[in-house]
Amino acid sequence: MGVKSLYISSIEPAAGSLIVTMGMMEILKRRLGRVAFFRPIIEDSEEKDQDIEFVLEKYDLDMRYSQSYGFTVHEAETMIADNRLNELIETLIEKFKKLEKKYDFVLVEGLNQACFTQSLDFDINLVIAKNIGSPVVSVLKGKDKTKKEVVDEITIESEAIRKEGCAHFATFVNRMDESVLRKLSNGISEIPTYYLPEVPELDMPTVNEIMSKLKCMLVLGEQKDLKRVVRQSKIAAMKLENFLEHIEDGDLIIVPGDRADIIVGSIATIQSRNYPNIAGLLLTGGMTPNRAIKSLLEGFSEFPMPILSVTDDTYTTAMKVNDVPARITAKSERKIALAQGLFSANVDIKRIEEKITSVTSKTLTPMMFEYNLFERARSNRKKIVLPESDDERILRATEILLRRDVVDIILLGNKDEIEHKSASLGLDISKAEIVCPCESPLMDRYVEEFYELRKKKGLSLEAAKDAMMHVTYFATMMVHMGHADGMVSGAIHTTGDTIRPALQIIKTKPGISTISSIFFMCLDTKVLVYGDCAVNQDPNASELSQIAISSSDTAKMFGIDPKVAMLSYSTGSSGQGDDVEKVREATRLVKEMRSDVFVDGPIQYDAAIDPKVAKKKLPNSEVAGKANIFIFPDLNTGNNTYKAVQRSSNAVAIGPVLQGLKKPVNDLSRGCLIADIVNTVAITVIQAQENDGVSS
Repeated sequence: MGVKSLYISSIEPAAGSLIVTMGMMEILKRRLGRVAFFRPIIEDSEEKDQDIEFVLEKYDLDMRYSQSYGFTVHEAETMIADNRLNELIETLIEKFKKLEKKYDFVLVEGLNQACFTQSLDFDINLVIAKNIGSPVVSVLKGKDKTKKEVVDEITIESEAIRKEGCAHFATFVNRMDESVLRKLSNGISEIPTYYLPEVPELDMPTVNEIMSKLKCMLVLGEQKDLKRVVRQSKIAAMKLENFLEHIEDGDLIIVPGDRADIIVGSIATIQSRNYPNIAGLLLTGGMTPNRAIKSLLEGFSEFPMPILSVTDDTYTTAMKVNDVPARITAKSERKIALAQGLFSANVDIKRIEEKITSVTSKTLTPMMFEYNLFERARSNRKKIVLPESDDERILRATEILLRRDVVDIILLGNKDEIEHKSASLGLDISKAEIVCPCESPLMDRYVEEFYELRKKKGLSLEAAKDAMMHVTYFATMMVHMGHADGMVSGAIHTTGDTIRPALQIIKTKPGISTISSIFFMCLDTKVLVYGDCAVNQDPNASELSQIAISSSDTAKMFGIDPKVAMLSYSTGSSGQGDDVEKVREATRLVKEMRSDVFVDGPIQYDAAIDPKVAKKKLPNSEVAGKANIFIFPDLNTGNNTYKAVQRSSNAVAIGPVLQGLKKPVNDLSRGCLIADIVNTVAITVIQAQENDGVSS
C-alpha cells in the first residue's frame, strides 16, 4: 500500500527544500488531480510565505493560503514555552487530517530547524511528522562539505528519524560539490539517497528580484529582460576604458545616473561580440540619463537590456543589492526549468512513483497532461529541429527545453548570430546543436535526395538547390534522412510553408492520404481532442474518415482511450441533407476500415458529451455521452469551436498537432506563446518515440 503524504524536512537553511518540493509536486501532479500543500510552521513575517505562494500558484492547487499553514514560529514557540506542545500538535493534526480527507495526497514542507531558537532542543519537524503519520524526506546541504561530512550527516539524520519513530522515505543531499559527488556511492544508506549538484544560478537573484526589493524604477527595457540572472554586481567608478577590462557575464553595473560614458559604453558591450553580456544597469542617486542620452537609447529597435534607477547613493545601493536573496517564484520560468531538469537528471523518479502511492485518479487536469508530456519525452530522448532561430520565442523555448532535459535541440541558422542573440537575451542554449544550412556538408546530399524524390514531378536540380536553401525544406530533409527525429515550425512561417515540404519529402503514412490536425483541449478535469481545426477546409467523406482514424490513433498515443464523435447539426437518423450525409458516410467508412475504433455519427455536440442528452437522443450508443474525440465536419466549424471553448472556459489548447505523416512535423501558430512551443516540441518527441516502436 502506498503512502498518501510526505514530510519534507531540513535542518539547515538554504538546503534546497523547495527544489525537492517542486520535484515531488511534479511527480504527484502527474498522477493525481487533487494534491494539497501544507507547512505546519512558517516564519514570522508581514509577507506571505514564499514557498506556499509559489506552490499554490505554480501548481494551481485548489486551496486557500490560510489552509496551507498551521502556526508562525512565534506562535509555536510560545505554545511550547507554555507547555502546550500537545495542543500545538493536536491542532496541526486536525488541520492536516482535514486536508488528507479532502485531497488525494498532502505534501508537507517543514521549516528548517535553524529558524527556531536554541532553546528548542528537539527536532520539531520529526515530532510533527510522526504525529501526522507522514514518512520523512530529509534534505541535507552538501555545499562546502567533505565526503566524510556528507556521509556522517546522512547516517546521523537517518538514525535521528529512526529513533523518533518516523518512516524514512528518502534522503536528498543538495548543493553538492562536483569533486565530492564523484566520490560518493549509493550504498551509504539503506534509505534511497539522491545527490544533486550545486547549480550556482539557482542561488542568484534576477534583475526583477533586485528591482522589487530595492523598489527601483524601470527607466528602459522590457519585462522579459528582467528575468536575466545577476551573477555579481560591480560598481563602475573607473573611466570607461579601464572599466571595460573588468566586466563579466551577468554583471549588474551599479553607477551614478550622470555617468553617461559608462551607460553608453555598457550598452555597447551588449551589441559587441567581443565583450561579455551584462545583466543590466542600476543608476543611483535618483539621476537618469538626460534627454539626449535617453533619445539615443530609445532609438534601438530592440533595447538590449534593462536600466533601473534608485534614489540611494552608490555605496548604499551596492550593500542593498548584495542583501537581495535569490528566490524562485511562479514566474521564474528559467530557474524553474533548471530546477526541474536538475531533479529529473539525478533522481530515480520511477522508484519514487512506485513507492509514493497506489492511489489512482480518473481526473486528468491540464497540468497533469503537460507533466505527462515531459516525463514521456524524457523517457526516450529525441532530437528535434527548430528552423526558426531568428525568433526570440524559439530561443527562449529552447533554453527551457534544454534545462528541463527532455529533448536534444537542433537550431538552424548562423552559429555566431544565434549565439550572440541568445547571449544578448541572457539565455544559455549552449547544449543546442546549431547547423547553418548553407555551410552544412549535408547540403549536397539533401539537394540530390530532394531532386530524386521530385524529378518525376518536373523538378530541376537547380530548383532543388533553391528549395533546400529554405530552412523549412532543409529541416524537413533532416527528419527524412534521420538526422533529426522531428521538426517544429510555424512561429514565423505559414502553415503551408510547414506542410508543403513535409508532403513532398516525408509523405503520408500507408493507408493515409490526408494530413490533418488536432488540438488537445485541456479542461479542468479532462482532456478532449478536436479535429480538424487547422488544415482541411472542407473534407469529403473519405478525408473525414481518415481524420477520425488519425485522431483516434493520436489520442491513444497520448494515453487517451478514444471514443470518436462525428459531429453534425443532426443526431442519428433525424436529419437529412448533403452535410449530414457526408458525416454519415464518413462514419460508415471508419467502421469499415477500423473495427477497433469506437465511433458514432452523425451526432450533435451535446449528445456526444452529455450523458443525460445522450440517453434521450442515442440511448444505445457506446460513444454518446462519453465522447472524448470530436471530429468537425469542416474547418470553419472546428476552428471557431475550439477558439470559443478555449476563450469561454479558460481551457488550455495545445496544438495544432499534425497527424498522418510518416515522421513527425508540427506546425505552430504565428501568435504562439513560449509555452506553446515547449508543449509542441514535447508532443513531437512522443510522436517520434511511437514511430520507432517505443511506447510509454
